[in-house]
Amino acid sequence: MEKVEYLGFPNCLKLSNGTVEAIVTTDVGPRIIRYGFVGGENILGEFPDEKKPTPWGLWKPYGGHRLWAAPEADPRSYVPDNEPIQAVPLGDRAVRLIGKVEEGTGIQKDMTVELGNGPALTVHHKITNRGLWGIDLAPWALTVMNGIGGGTVILPQEPYISHDDFLLPARPLVMWHYTNLADPRWKIGPKFIRLSVDKNLAEPQKIGIANKQGWAGYHHNDTLFVKYFAFEDEMEYADCGCNCETYTAKSFVEVETLGPIFRLEPDDSADHIEQWFLHRDVKLGSAEDEIESAILPLITRQ
Repeated sequence: MEKVEYLGFPNCLKLSNGTVEAIVTTDVGPRIIRYGFVGGENILGEFPDEKKPTPWGLWKPYGGHRLWAAPEADPRSYVPDNEPIQAVPLGDRAVRLIGKVEEGTGIQKDMTVELGNGPALTVHHKITNRGLWGIDLAPWALTVMNGIGGGTVILPQEPYISHDDFLLPARPLVMWHYTNLADPRWKIGPKFIRLSVDKNLAEPQKIGIANKQGWAGYHHNDTLFVKYFAFEDEMEYADCGCNCETYTAKSFVEVETLGPIFRLEPDDSADHIEQWFLHRDVKLGSAEDEIESAILPLITRQ
Protein backbone atom coordinates (compact mmCIF):
# COMPACT_ATOMS: atom_id res chain seq x y z
CA MET A 1 0.00 0.00 0.00
CA GLU A 2 1.34 3.38 -1.04
CA LYS A 3 0.32 6.97 -0.27
CA VAL A 4 -0.19 8.91 -3.51
CA GLU A 5 -1.80 12.07 -4.85
CA TYR A 6 -4.65 11.59 -7.31
CA LEU A 7 -7.27 13.94 -8.78
CA GLY A 8 -5.91 16.69 -6.56
CA PHE A 9 -6.32 14.66 -3.35
CA PRO A 10 -2.95 14.51 -1.57
CA ASN A 11 -3.71 11.65 0.83
CA CYS A 12 -4.88 8.77 -1.36
CA LEU A 13 -3.89 5.15 -0.86
CA LYS A 14 -2.92 2.93 -3.78
CA LEU A 15 -3.35 -0.83 -3.61
CA SER A 16 -1.64 -2.95 -6.27
CA ASN A 17 -1.05 -6.63 -6.91
CA GLY A 18 1.05 -6.12 -10.02
CA THR A 19 -1.87 -6.76 -12.37
CA VAL A 20 -4.42 -4.16 -11.33
CA GLU A 21 -4.41 -1.24 -8.94
CA ALA A 22 -7.05 0.63 -6.97
CA ILE A 23 -6.80 4.11 -5.48
CA VAL A 24 -9.02 5.19 -2.59
CA THR A 25 -9.41 8.62 -1.05
CA THR A 26 -8.94 9.57 2.59
CA ASP A 27 -9.47 13.32 2.10
CA VAL A 28 -13.15 12.65 1.25
CA GLY A 29 -15.31 9.59 1.03
CA PRO A 30 -15.42 6.72 1.42
CA ARG A 31 -14.63 6.52 -2.29
CA ILE A 32 -12.70 4.43 -4.82
CA ILE A 33 -11.45 6.81 -7.51
CA ARG A 34 -9.28 4.52 -9.64
CA TYR A 35 -9.42 0.90 -10.73
CA GLY A 36 -7.46 -0.28 -13.73
CA PHE A 37 -4.65 -2.38 -15.05
CA VAL A 38 -1.26 -1.20 -13.85
CA GLY A 39 -0.19 1.47 -16.34
CA GLY A 40 -3.60 1.38 -18.05
CA GLU A 41 -6.58 3.69 -18.17
CA ASN A 42 -8.91 4.25 -15.24
CA ILE A 43 -12.11 2.30 -15.96
CA LEU A 44 -13.83 4.59 -13.44
CA GLY A 45 -15.10 8.01 -14.47
CA GLU A 46 -13.53 11.20 -13.13
CA PHE A 47 -15.69 14.29 -12.54
CA PRO A 48 -13.72 16.52 -10.14
CA ASP A 49 -15.46 19.75 -11.13
CA GLU A 50 -19.14 18.71 -10.94
CA LYS A 51 -21.17 19.87 -7.93
CA LYS A 52 -24.70 20.20 -6.60
CA PRO A 53 -25.89 22.59 -3.86
CA THR A 54 -27.54 21.02 -0.79
CA PRO A 55 -28.70 22.36 2.61
CA TRP A 56 -25.38 21.06 4.01
CA GLY A 57 -23.10 22.56 1.36
CA LEU A 58 -21.89 21.37 -2.03
CA TRP A 59 -22.23 17.70 -2.87
CA LYS A 60 -19.66 16.54 -5.41
CA PRO A 61 -19.86 13.31 -7.39
CA TYR A 62 -16.07 13.27 -7.90
CA GLY A 63 -16.47 10.12 -9.98
CA GLY A 64 -15.38 6.63 -9.08
CA HIS A 65 -17.32 4.46 -6.68
CA ARG A 66 -19.42 5.54 -3.71
CA LEU A 67 -21.98 4.18 -1.25
CA TRP A 68 -25.50 5.56 -0.83
CA ALA A 69 -28.73 4.42 0.80
CA ALA A 70 -31.81 3.72 -1.33
CA PRO A 71 -34.41 4.84 -2.17
CA GLU A 72 -33.07 8.11 -3.56
CA ALA A 73 -34.35 11.39 -2.13
CA ASP A 74 -33.31 15.01 -2.52
CA PRO A 75 -31.69 16.36 -0.40
CA ARG A 76 -31.23 13.30 1.86
CA SER A 77 -29.20 11.28 -0.66
CA TYR A 78 -26.90 14.22 -1.39
CA VAL A 79 -25.37 14.80 2.04
CA PRO A 80 -21.78 15.84 1.12
CA ASP A 81 -18.91 13.49 1.86
CA ASN A 82 -16.26 16.18 1.54
CA GLU A 83 -14.48 15.65 4.88
CA PRO A 84 -11.52 13.41 5.73
CA ILE A 85 -12.27 9.82 6.69
CA GLN A 86 -10.54 7.17 8.76
CA ALA A 87 -8.47 4.61 6.84
CA VAL A 88 -7.56 1.32 8.55
CA PRO A 89 -4.99 -0.76 6.62
CA LEU A 90 -5.76 -4.49 6.61
CA GLY A 91 -2.48 -5.77 5.19
CA ASP A 92 -0.75 -4.64 2.00
CA ARG A 93 -3.75 -5.05 -0.31
CA ALA A 94 -6.80 -4.16 1.76
CA VAL A 95 -8.09 -1.10 3.58
CA ARG A 96 -11.22 -0.18 5.49
CA LEU A 97 -12.54 3.34 4.87
CA ILE A 98 -14.79 4.70 7.63
CA GLY A 99 -16.78 7.84 6.97
CA LYS A 100 -18.14 10.29 9.50
CA VAL A 101 -21.74 10.12 10.68
CA GLU A 102 -23.80 12.09 8.19
CA GLU A 103 -25.33 15.35 9.34
CA GLY A 104 -29.09 15.19 9.08
CA THR A 105 -29.41 11.43 8.48
CA GLY A 106 -27.43 9.75 11.27
CA ILE A 107 -26.04 7.29 8.72
CA GLN A 108 -22.42 6.16 8.82
CA LYS A 109 -20.91 4.54 5.75
CA ASP A 110 -17.81 2.43 5.46
CA MET A 111 -16.22 0.44 2.71
CA THR A 112 -13.58 -2.29 2.81
CA VAL A 113 -11.58 -2.57 -0.41
CA GLU A 114 -9.46 -5.68 -0.96
CA LEU A 115 -7.40 -6.66 -3.98
CA GLY A 116 -7.26 -10.36 -4.71
CA ASN A 117 -5.18 -12.13 -7.32
CA GLY A 118 -5.12 -11.10 -10.96
CA PRO A 119 -7.79 -8.49 -11.74
CA ALA A 120 -10.00 -9.28 -8.74
CA LEU A 121 -11.24 -6.62 -6.31
CA THR A 122 -13.79 -7.11 -3.52
CA VAL A 123 -15.76 -4.15 -2.15
CA HIS A 124 -17.59 -4.71 1.14
CA HIS A 125 -20.09 -1.93 1.83
CA LYS A 126 -21.57 -1.29 5.27
CA ILE A 127 -24.19 1.24 6.38
CA THR A 128 -24.79 1.76 10.11
CA ASN A 129 -27.66 3.66 11.69
CA ARG A 130 -26.16 6.01 14.28
CA GLY A 131 -29.46 7.82 14.80
CA LEU A 132 -31.98 7.63 17.64
CA TRP A 133 -34.72 5.68 15.86
CA GLY A 134 -35.09 2.88 13.34
CA ILE A 135 -34.89 3.46 9.57
CA ASP A 136 -35.59 1.37 6.48
CA LEU A 137 -32.95 1.47 3.76
CA ALA A 138 -31.08 -0.52 1.14
CA PRO A 139 -27.28 -0.29 0.66
CA TRP A 140 -26.71 1.20 -2.78
CA ALA A 141 -23.34 0.89 -4.54
CA LEU A 142 -22.86 3.33 -7.43
CA THR A 143 -19.94 3.06 -9.82
CA VAL A 144 -19.29 5.96 -12.19
CA MET A 145 -17.65 4.53 -15.31
CA ASN A 146 -15.23 6.10 -17.78
CA GLY A 147 -17.45 7.48 -20.55
CA ILE A 148 -14.81 9.41 -22.52
CA GLY A 149 -15.24 8.51 -26.17
CA GLY A 150 -18.26 6.35 -25.43
CA GLY A 151 -18.86 3.05 -23.68
CA THR A 152 -21.60 0.48 -23.21
CA VAL A 153 -23.36 -0.90 -20.13
CA ILE A 154 -24.35 -4.55 -20.55
CA LEU A 155 -27.03 -6.13 -18.37
CA PRO A 156 -28.07 -9.77 -18.82
CA GLN A 157 -31.62 -10.76 -19.66
CA GLU A 158 -33.13 -13.77 -17.97
CA PRO A 159 -32.64 -17.04 -19.90
CA TYR A 160 -35.24 -17.77 -22.56
CA ILE A 161 -38.01 -20.21 -21.60
CA SER A 162 -40.83 -21.04 -23.97
CA HIS A 163 -44.37 -19.85 -23.26
CA ASP A 164 -45.35 -23.50 -23.45
CA ASP A 165 -43.00 -24.34 -20.59
CA PHE A 166 -43.35 -21.41 -18.18
CA LEU A 167 -46.13 -18.86 -17.77
CA LEU A 168 -45.01 -16.65 -14.88
CA PRO A 169 -42.94 -13.44 -15.35
CA ALA A 170 -39.15 -13.60 -15.12
CA ARG A 171 -38.40 -10.31 -13.32
CA PRO A 172 -39.35 -6.62 -13.23
CA LEU A 173 -37.99 -4.00 -15.62
CA VAL A 174 -38.40 -0.61 -13.88
CA MET A 175 -38.54 2.77 -15.58
CA TRP A 176 -38.35 6.32 -14.27
CA HIS A 177 -40.58 9.18 -15.47
CA TYR A 178 -37.76 10.38 -17.73
CA THR A 179 -36.94 6.94 -19.17
CA ASN A 180 -37.46 6.82 -22.93
CA LEU A 181 -36.89 3.40 -24.46
CA ALA A 182 -37.01 4.98 -27.92
CA ASP A 183 -33.79 6.84 -27.10
CA PRO A 184 -31.05 5.54 -29.45
CA ARG A 185 -28.75 4.82 -26.51
CA TRP A 186 -30.91 1.83 -25.58
CA LYS A 187 -30.62 -1.54 -27.29
CA ILE A 188 -32.89 -4.18 -25.78
CA GLY A 189 -32.70 -7.71 -27.12
CA PRO A 190 -33.57 -11.17 -25.91
CA LYS A 191 -30.13 -11.72 -24.34
CA PHE A 192 -28.94 -8.29 -23.16
CA ILE A 193 -30.01 -4.80 -22.26
CA ARG A 194 -27.42 -2.29 -23.47
CA LEU A 195 -27.05 1.40 -22.68
CA SER A 196 -24.53 3.39 -24.71
CA VAL A 197 -22.81 6.60 -23.69
CA ASP A 198 -23.17 9.61 -26.00
CA LYS A 199 -21.61 12.93 -24.98
CA ASN A 200 -23.99 14.77 -27.31
CA LEU A 201 -27.18 13.53 -25.62
CA ALA A 202 -27.85 15.35 -22.36
CA GLU A 203 -31.28 13.92 -21.55
CA PRO A 204 -30.86 11.43 -18.67
CA GLN A 205 -31.79 7.79 -19.12
CA LYS A 206 -32.21 5.17 -16.42
CA ILE A 207 -33.68 1.72 -15.88
CA GLY A 208 -33.59 -0.83 -13.09
CA ILE A 209 -34.05 -4.60 -13.04
CA ALA A 210 -34.18 -7.51 -10.67
CA ASN A 211 -30.91 -8.99 -11.87
CA LYS A 212 -30.99 -12.66 -10.92
CA GLN A 213 -28.00 -13.49 -13.12
CA GLY A 214 -25.77 -11.71 -10.60
CA TRP A 215 -23.53 -9.66 -12.88
CA ALA A 216 -23.39 -6.39 -14.78
CA GLY A 217 -20.77 -5.23 -17.27
CA TYR A 218 -19.32 -2.11 -18.84
CA HIS A 219 -17.23 -2.09 -22.02
CA HIS A 220 -14.84 0.74 -22.82
CA ASN A 221 -11.89 0.78 -25.24
CA ASP A 222 -11.85 -3.03 -25.45
CA THR A 223 -11.70 -3.36 -21.65
CA LEU A 224 -14.57 -5.18 -19.98
CA PHE A 225 -15.45 -4.32 -16.38
CA VAL A 226 -17.69 -6.82 -14.58
CA LYS A 227 -19.19 -6.61 -11.12
CA TYR A 228 -20.83 -9.56 -9.37
CA PHE A 229 -23.48 -9.27 -6.67
CA ALA A 230 -26.28 -11.20 -5.02
CA PHE A 231 -30.04 -11.38 -5.53
CA GLU A 232 -32.13 -12.86 -2.71
CA ASP A 233 -35.58 -13.98 -3.85
CA GLU A 234 -37.14 -13.85 -0.42
CA MET A 235 -36.04 -10.27 0.31
CA GLU A 236 -37.64 -6.92 -0.58
CA TYR A 237 -35.73 -4.50 -2.83
CA ALA A 238 -36.10 -0.76 -3.36
CA ASP A 239 -37.30 0.95 -6.56
CA CYS A 240 -40.08 -1.57 -7.32
CA GLY A 241 -37.81 -4.57 -6.80
CA CYS A 242 -34.45 -3.54 -8.30
CA ASN A 243 -31.02 -4.83 -7.31
CA CYS A 244 -29.33 -3.43 -10.44
CA GLU A 245 -29.70 -0.06 -12.16
CA THR A 246 -27.92 1.98 -14.81
CA TYR A 247 -27.98 5.70 -15.60
CA THR A 248 -26.43 8.01 -18.18
CA ALA A 249 -26.43 11.67 -19.24
CA LYS A 250 -23.84 12.98 -21.70
CA SER A 251 -20.52 11.29 -20.78
CA PHE A 252 -21.68 10.43 -17.26
CA VAL A 253 -22.65 6.78 -16.81
CA GLU A 254 -23.19 4.60 -13.75
CA VAL A 255 -23.53 0.88 -13.06
CA GLU A 256 -25.37 0.52 -9.76
CA THR A 257 -26.29 -2.38 -7.49
CA LEU A 258 -28.51 -2.51 -4.41
CA GLY A 259 -28.81 -4.80 -1.45
CA PRO A 260 -32.19 -5.70 0.06
CA ILE A 261 -34.15 -3.27 2.21
CA PHE A 262 -33.22 -3.62 5.87
CA ARG A 263 -34.89 -2.30 9.01
CA LEU A 264 -31.99 -0.79 10.95
CA GLU A 265 -32.57 0.02 14.58
CA PRO A 266 -29.99 2.32 16.25
CA ASP A 267 -26.46 0.92 15.78
CA ASP A 268 -27.64 -1.85 13.42
CA SER A 269 -25.77 -2.29 10.14
CA ALA A 270 -26.54 -3.52 6.64
CA ASP A 271 -23.94 -5.06 4.33
CA HIS A 272 -23.62 -5.36 0.57
CA ILE A 273 -20.74 -7.01 -1.31
CA GLU A 274 -19.55 -6.57 -4.89
CA GLN A 275 -16.73 -8.41 -6.64
CA TRP A 276 -15.04 -6.59 -9.52
CA PHE A 277 -13.02 -7.95 -12.46
CA LEU A 278 -11.33 -6.45 -15.52
CA HIS A 279 -10.71 -8.22 -18.83
CA ARG A 280 -8.40 -6.98 -21.59
CA ASP A 281 -8.84 -6.98 -25.36
CA VAL A 282 -12.54 -7.80 -25.44
CA LYS A 283 -14.03 -7.15 -28.90
CA LEU A 284 -17.80 -6.89 -28.56
CA GLY A 285 -19.16 -6.56 -32.05
CA SER A 286 -22.69 -5.26 -32.45
CA ALA A 287 -24.93 -8.33 -32.74
CA GLU A 288 -26.16 -10.09 -29.63
CA ASP A 289 -24.60 -13.40 -30.66
CA GLU A 290 -21.23 -11.66 -31.07
CA ILE A 291 -21.54 -10.06 -27.63
CA GLU A 292 -22.54 -13.37 -26.08
CA SER A 293 -19.55 -15.13 -27.64
CA ALA A 294 -17.20 -12.37 -26.46
CA ILE A 295 -18.24 -11.98 -22.85
CA LEU A 296 -20.07 -15.04 -21.55
CA PRO A 297 -16.88 -17.16 -21.44
CA LEU A 298 -15.50 -14.47 -19.11
CA ILE A 299 -18.53 -14.39 -16.81
CA THR A 300 -17.93 -16.68 -13.87
CA ARG A 301 -19.80 -16.21 -10.62
CA GLN A 302 -17.11 -15.77 -7.98
